Amino acid sequence: MDRERLLAHLTSEDERLLGARTLDWAQRSLRDGKPTVTPFFDPAQRELVHGLLGSVDGVGWRNYGGYPKAERQRIVIYPDYFLTELIEIPVRAVEVTGEFPTPPSHRDVLGAVVGLGITREQVGDILPRANGAQLIVASELLDFIVASWERIGRVAVRAQEIDLERLDVEPERVKEIRTTVASMRLDALAAAGYGTSRTRMAREIRMERVKVNWKPVTNPAAEVKEGDVLSIRGRGRVVIQELKGTTRKGRISVVLQRYM
Repeated sequence: MDRERLLAHLTSEDERLLGARTLDWAQRSLRDGKPTVTPFFDPAQRELVHGLLGSVDGVGWRNYGGYPKAERQRIVIYPDYFLTELIEIPVRAVEVTGEFPTPPSHRDVLGAVVGLGITREQVGDILPRANGAQLIVASELLDFIVASWERIGRVAVRAQEIDLERLDVEPERVKEIRTTVASMRLDALAAAGYGTSRTRMAREIRMERVKVNWKPVTNPAAEVKEGDVLSIRGRGRVVIQELKGTTRKGRISVVLQRYM
C-alpha cells in the first residue's frame, strides 16, 4: 500500500489525519481478517473515507447510522471475503426522558452526553423531543450511558435503550424554490434558499454557521455549483438542484430544494 500516493491529494491537516486513520483501519482489517469499526462521521468525512477505501484492494465497507437517512454514521471496514451477514450492527439507540419546562435543544443534549466523558465521535444523530431526546450511540458505550446519564442541564433524566425501529424520525419536508440570482456566490444562493437577505446570510457565513457539502465555509463570495448541499444547523439543507440557464437580464435561473 503506497500511503504517500493515496494521501497526496489531501491538503488540510484534518483531512490527512483522517486519511491516515482510514488506511490504518483498512490495514488492520486485512491483517486480522475481521471487521474494523470507525467512529461516527458526517457526510463529508464519509466521502473522504469512502474515496480512500475504494483505492485499497481487498476491502469492503458498510455504513450504519441507526436509520436510513442518518447524517452521522459509522463505517464498518472488512476484508472483501468476509461474510457480511456476520457483521454486528455497531450502533444502538438511547431514549432519555425528563420533565422539561421547555424542550431541550440539540446543544443541550449533546453537552450533557459529552459531559459524561464521551467524545463527539462516539455519538451519532440526536433527535430532540418535547420530553427529552433519542440518540444513536456507539454500541460499546450503551451500558455506560444508560447507567451514568442522570441530567440534562438541571433536569433529572432517565436513559434507556430502545429498538432502532422505535426511533421517532420525522419525515423530511421538501420545498422547491425557483428563483434567479446575480451570481453563484454562496451568500446569494444561501439567502435565496433560506429566505433571508444576503447581508444577514453573509454575516452567518463569516460566523462559520454555514456549511457547503458539510464543510464550514467562511467566505460569502465563495462559488458554489449545481449539486452542492448548503446546510445550517437547525434550519435544514438546501440543495442546488438545477441550473436553468441565464435570463434576458443576465441573471442565473436556479432550482433549489430545501429539506426541513
